[in-house]
Amino acid sequence: EEHNRLETDRISDFLFVTEPSGVSNLERESVPGKVYFVGNVMIDNLVANLGRADSSTVLDELHLTPGSYFTGTFHRPSNVDALDNLRHLLTIMRTVCRHAPYVLPMHPRTRHSFERNGLLEELNRIEGLILVEPLGYLDFLQLMRNARGLVTDSGGIQEETTYLGIPCLTMRRNTERPVTIDVGTNTLLGDDISGLEREIDNIMHGRYKSGRRPDLWDGHAATRIVDILVRALERRPGTHAGHGARRATA
Repeated sequence: EEHNRLETDRISDFLFVTEPSGVSNLERESVPGKVYFVGNVMIDNLVANLGRADSSTVLDELHLTPGSYFTGTFHRPSNVDALDNLRHLLTIMRTVCRHAPYVLPMHPRTRHSFERNGLLEELNRIEGLILVEPLGYLDFLQLMRNARGLVTDSGGIQEETTYLGIPCLTMRRNTERPVTIDVGTNTLLGDDISGLEREIDNIMHGRYKSGRRPDLWDGHAATRIVDILVRALERRPGTHAGHGARRATA
């Protein structure tokens, strides 16, 4: 996947990035195309659907009240493919559920792995753990925006929680979204259970960092991209896009 991304970067005339680190990374790659910092199209989608998510009844169906639970998803191979990793995931669930209920939409990969390793019954026995089938986007958005916090290995959730101002504890050793840590509400914990315990306690007692929305994460990234491409098409044919990075304007 990373090899394909690098090759795509090299043959692209326009490269649109979500955060300043993306500009720095592409400058290190010496890409020939023009780099634009435009914001985040995933956040565009989130903003466009916030109103629609109000119609979701998922909280009523699960008998939940806003701010009373944690949620998230786990599906990365590093967390669900091996027996030792699954046992570690059980420890994560028990740790969270000592503080508040945790709603876990079960990704098919995750469920299959628990079943294959004979651990699904043990997962079901964790007090406070609410297992549900995979949720649609609007239902999960409603579940996420009303949660006390997220504990996850998802990449997209790191971005969405930063926009929403909701604490996110990411059980991974690295992230492709450093702005969510430096600016937003995300904390990278790797496999640190004591760190997880500490940060959940901070969340429960109002001591967790507040964060802010990153620059240009305002729901208008797609508009900026379209404007840039339209202006390029209006130029005389044959003009080369050139080098350098620009911050797109709204």
